[in-house]
Amino acid sequence: MKRVIGLDIGDRTIGIAVSDLLGLTAQGVETIRRKKLADDIARLGELMEQYETRELVSGYPKNMNGTEGDRCEVVKAFIDEVKAVYPDVQVTFWDERLSTVAATRSLLEADVSRKKRKKVIDKMAAVFILQGYLDSIR
Repeated sequence: MKRVIGLDIGDRTIGIAVSDLLGLTAQGVETIRRKKLADDIARLGELMEQYETRELVSGYPKNMNGTEGDRCEVVKAFIDEVKAVYPDVQVTFWDERLSTVAATRSLLEADVSRKKRKKVIDKMAAVFILQGYLDSIR
């Protein structure tokens, strides 16, 4: 199996996680602080090179009732831009409805301070998104 990169795409940040080579576990890698779209996509490209993958799993923020809202459009627009630069990239959208809630809960259980939580929450949400996907394909 090859590695997969998980994304939690937000307006200010993009949480990044990556699978191990066996596709069993997801580890948080970094949080991209969003500046310009071209810079965000370039950084993602560097990570795809580093981890030797063109396979992405993007969180897809549906509303709690299962409908697609404005946030889904934002994610789709970002992924369209990524595909324009990296046409060979494969993207799977993954329902992320409770990933941030789960990430917050696990950080609270680990007694991580509010200031530290803010820094890692998006990366942790990406881990939950990618782990959910990996568990589903096993």
